[in-house]
Parts: sequence; structure tokens; C-alpha cells
Amino acid sequence: MPTQKADKSIVPELETGQIWEMANSNLRIGLIGKTLVHYKHYKGTCPRASVSLTGKAALKEYLVKHKAVLSKERVVSSKTATGRRSPVSA
Repeated sequence: MPTQKADKSIVPELETGQIWEMANSNLRIGLIGKTLVHYKHYKGTCPRASVSLTGKAALKEYLVKHKAVLSKERVVSSKTATGRRSPVSA
């Protein structure tokens, strides 16, 4: 009985805050909607690029085509880091 090999071209599920590393650039996932993804595609380590918008399927194809690797580093926004909202003064 033949064993099934894991397909290397399968991209893990996209999540907010992921950083994908490619040969000459990086891609940071921002917001994820039902069908669209906000992301920043930048060169180097400083994410000073404008926010782009594309479909989930198109972005996954792009990541596979450019042999992107999911980085161990994950960006955590300040809202999720504290877990509380600051009180509003009236």
C-alpha cells in the first residue's frame, strides 16, 4: 500500500500577523476578511510599504509561486497584547 506524501506546495491557512519570507522580500498579512486579504509586500526588514488588497486564493498562489516560507516571528498588535481597552474620559 503506497504512502501519501505531504504536498510541499500547500500553504498553511493565512492568519493576521503572519510574516512570509521570500528571496528578496517579505510579505506581512494585515487584515483577513471572508475573501480578501490586506497585506504589505516590502523589501528588507522595515515594513514601509502601502497596504495592498487581493483575494485569498490569488495570494496563496503567489506565495507558492515565489516559494515563500512562513517566518517564526509573528507581529502582535498592541490591542491583542494587553487584552483590555483603556477607559474613556468624558
